[in-house]
Amino acid sequence: MEAVMRINGIVNGFVWGPWTLTLLVGTGIYLTVILGVPQIRYFGFMFKEVFGSLGKKQGKTEGSISSFAALATALASTVGTGNIAGVATALHLGGPGALFWMLVSAVFGMTTKFAEVTLAVHFREKDEGGQWRGGTMYVLEKGTGQKWLAWAFAFFASFASFGIGNAIQANSTAEGLSLGFGIPHLATGIVLAILTAAVIMGGISGIAKVTTYLVPFMAVFYIIGAVITVGVHGANIPDAFASAMKYAFSDPMAMPGAIAGWSIKAALTRGIARGVFSNEAGLGSAPMVHAAATVDHPVRQGVYGLFEVFTDTIVICTLTALAILTSGTLIAEPTLTGAQLSLSAFQLVLGQTGVMILSVGLALFSFSTILGWYWYGETSVTYILGHSKPVVNGFKILWIVVLLVGASGGGGKFLSNIWDMSDTMNGLMAIPNLVALLWLSSEIKKLVNDFDDKRRKGALK
Repeated sequence: MEAVMRINGIVNGFVWGPWTLTLLVGTGIYLTVILGVPQIRYFGFMFKEVFGSLGKKQGKTEGSISSFAALATALASTVGTGNIAGVATALHLGGPGALFWMLVSAVFGMTTKFAEVTLAVHFREKDEGGQWRGGTMYVLEKGTGQKWLAWAFAFFASFASFGIGNAIQANSTAEGLSLGFGIPHLATGIVLAILTAAVIMGGISGIAKVTTYLVPFMAVFYIIGAVITVGVHGANIPDAFASAMKYAFSDPMAMPGAIAGWSIKAALTRGIARGVFSNEAGLGSAPMVHAAATVDHPVRQGVYGLFEVFTDTIVICTLTALAILTSGTLIAEPTLTGAQLSLSAFQLVLGQTGVMILSVGLALFSFSTILGWYWYGETSVTYILGHSKPVVNGFKILWIVVLLVGASGGGGKFLSNIWDMSDTMNGLMAIPNLVALLWLSSEIKKLVNDFDDKRRKGALK
């Protein structure tokens, strides 16, 4: 394992080096400019579209699930441990400035996700079973003609799914329930495996049915707890944002009570990396489920991608960061990181109730991510190996096995290694995905112009 982690460290340093972070944010900035700042232009339309689709039944003539169900499943994948443990880890390693860079990456990440989803719907196709399939691998194959790059993305995504979408989430679920209720890790793993197996047997339709109800509930449940925690220290909110802004550009070691190792570079890299880990903008993962949506135009589904990043990072991640910063736990508890740091902030205000809220929230976030990422993993594996039943069923079995191992692995070094390997796989996924976005940026612009033109003429609402 030590040898594996040494190799992983070398690869991680490459894929998350300055040029990759520049490419991630730079792609978002470039697309924002050429597409006319869609995160602002479509901001009102975004809320109208998302909340206007609630409760509406849509036919399945053009896809497998509704646009809102696709959003719920995508949010199920993105709203996970990154929103609780990942944010805390970024602050612990990079200081308050990490919040600023997380938000910057999210603002431009909204456009990146918008473009990813739009292209995925545009280039999707039906598999042998009549199921819509789409994502970066299909975009690369059909849009750029670079099938080798499409295969590389699918390969990286297949392996990433077992880390970012499975083992880490299972471990965080078990850790959260252990901290809050004293439930043994293995017991959590067994129950989680049974529930997951029951859901994924139904394919994308079964996953979407569960996440459509689960995601709104868990988001509201956690947001209420976080708002109360932040509200108690409301007077410290301006100082928290001021610190985030100041120490994003100046030496955080000058901050009173600074933790050894904080630096502008750490704030920037950790903030962007954890932001991407949380909202997955630039990775090319979420488009795989959005491609299964019933929708009249690719750009309309792209708008749901805007909402996905907005909710995940600008709302939920920011609330977690503010809970930590306004409560003072970042300085008061310098040895804590991950979920334990977030837990300390909630517990300070809400006592044992705060522990329960965070534990249940972490468990729900993690479980929903396991469901959503299962679809990403299956889509990637079947792209490479085909859609035969032995391949799909074999993947299901392997998914449950890894889940059990992750849940029973405990914390400490095991979790740290999984986090590090997942970071590496995220970076490897992002590279071919960003190549596709830049290569096909003119195609995205054509689709956006077509959508805007049809809306002006009344052909589309």
